[in-house]
Amino acid sequence: MAVTGAILCGFLLDLLLGDPAWMPHPVVYMGKAISALEGRLRSRLPKTPRGELWGGAALAAALPIGTLLLCGGACLLAERLHPAAGFALQTFWCWQALALRGLASESANVYRELARGDLPAARRAVSRIVGRDTQSLTAEGVTKAAVETVAENFSDGVAAPLLYMLLGGAPLALVYKSINTMDSMVGYKNDRYLYFGRAAAKLDDAANFLPARLAALLWIAGTALTGHSGKNAWRIWRRDRHNHASPNSAQTESACAGALGVQLAGPASYFGTVYDKPTIGDPLRPAEPEDILRANRMLFAAGLLALLLGLAARVLGAYGIHAFSF
Repeated sequence: MAVTGAILCGFLLDLLLGDPAWMPHPVVYMGKAISALEGRLRSRLPKTPRGELWGGAALAAALPIGTLLLCGGACLLAERLHPAAGFALQTFWCWQALALRGLASESANVYRELARGDLPAARRAVSRIVGRDTQSLTAEGVTKAAVETVAENFSDGVAAPLLYMLLGGAPLALVYKSINTMDSMVGYKNDRYLYFGRAAAKLDDAANFLPARLAALLWIAGTALTGHSGKNAWRIWRRDRHNHASPNSAQTESACAGALGVQLAGPASYFGTVYDKPTIGDPLRPAEPEDILRANRMLFAAGLLALLLGLAARVLGAYGIHAFSF
């Protein structure tokens, strides 16, 4: 039950405080480890597609395994020193594995700049949370980019780490974060990472497969709880959930597009190259800045629902195992 309490406390800390800029974050160190490992592997392996595939596979294995050993060992050591120390470390890392408050805060910054009519500032604000080129986006394009990010990152930043910490505490949640961080750094289909990043991208697809689908269902439920059209969210999710090169990214985006009655995705520019991506949802109306706030309300509703259902399942499972043992 200590891990269950740590998950609850970590979630509440994220909800209240987000990610303070002064606080060291494990993702930063994961990023440094990825860069160092990439440099070492590239310097030692043949600069051929086969060599890069092997190097990327080595990275994709080393970082999650290293994260599990380091974080799992630290939690075990802290627990042996004192149960309170183990609980505190689990709570701290559960907090850092989640990104609900930070995602809502960053997207709200985009809304504020749009509401002020400062499009250049809105483009800069949205560039902090999206990977696409933002310098030529219209106000509607900025809005769509922010809404898509809120929906997609509900899975990556909330539902998936929460699921993994419910299964294996903070260490397993941080293993997931290491996989997700690798994908964000090397999982591109460009000249540099086409082969080297393939294993990381495939591993991220696998790690997110179940969480993304659970996240979509939670989003649809959150849609109904916030007074939007759960029926249309369900319909668009069923129709458009595969409208993305990734098997996971359109899951929550399609539910969000249906809930709002807007069309998301479509062509987007990355590193100066325009990609003709399929659209998600129906253009029943133009996207407007207030859609960012609506998406954030659904984000909070879906996140709280995920926490309550997850903790209930964990507690019932623990009591069930205890009862069965007698």
